[in-house]
Amino acid sequence: MIMLDQRLLRAFVAIADTGSFTTAAQRLHMTQSTISQQLGRLEQAVDRTLIDRTDRPVRTTEAGERLLGYARRILSLQQEAELLFTDPWGSAAIRIGLPDDIVTPAMSEIFASFADRHREIRLDVTAGLSRDLTRRFRGGEFDIVVVKEPAASADRHASVAEAIGWFEGAGAPRVWDDPIPLVAFPVGGLYRETMFERLERERRRFYIAFTATSLNSVLVAVGAGLGISLVPIHAARHYNVRPADFLGTEAAMVLSVYAWEKKGKVAELAELMSGQLAAQRQNPRHSTDSPGEGRPV
Repeated sequence: MIMLDQRLLRAFVAIADTGSFTTAAQRLHMTQSTISQQLGRLEQAVDRTLIDRTDRPVRTTEAGERLLGYARRILSLQQEAELLFTDPWGSAAIRIGLPDDIVTPAMSEIFASFADRHREIRLDVTAGLSRDLTRRFRGGEFDIVVVKEPAASADRHASVAEAIGWFEGAGAPRVWDDPIPLVAFPVGGLYRETMFERLERERRRFYIAFTATSLNSVLVAVGAGLGISLVPIHAARHYNVRPADFLGTEAAMVLSVYAWEKKGKVAELAELMSGQLAAQRQNPRHSTDSPGEGRPV
């Protein structure tokens, strides 16, 4: 098996490109005798004459011409392999977990701006249920999580109120039949359990008329008159719904950001995310977010 030393290939390519041993030696910062020796060693390895030394400028032989393209490819692949381990871009990951309805255009801009400033960072984002995200964060699977919960834990990075309310379709009847039809998230969603607890506490009869796995689907179904639902107030403004006044108000939940690191890039990103969440909920009319496609929280 012929082993092609990349130093010898580099000397060969330089001679072929320049047509001169002297110029090639200067390009590679070596003496003319050294580059001649390296070409000789390569010719000995392949048992072929690769450069016609009688021509001026010197030229590749037929065998040399055939080898030249392969030599260039080998050297190019070597350079790519070296860059793989020397280029830091995307070499460190920050793992983020959050509900789907938090992945808004405004939040995505935060991610994009952060990634542009820290090119060595790769953002790995996972969407899911708040309870599952909390469990996985406590288990070390995420560096940052955003979760919705009844009350924030003491180790939160930041938290803001997540106002929630009962909504019905804009054209729905003012008085609903008994039992009340509900549009709900699947089992495991915080809003679903809160809905049940409230109606059971008031001894109202209800049934699940429609189940959807995304906030968008829930609000579309409510707008179509399939039933009532409990959803974030900031998200409902994009849909054909109105407050279900007969149920009054509901206590706000908490939108919390947790991060393992208190300093460094993880903490920097957690702070940016916290600021964006607070701005959206304090100034909903100025939000640039489009209608949510979020999944259950």
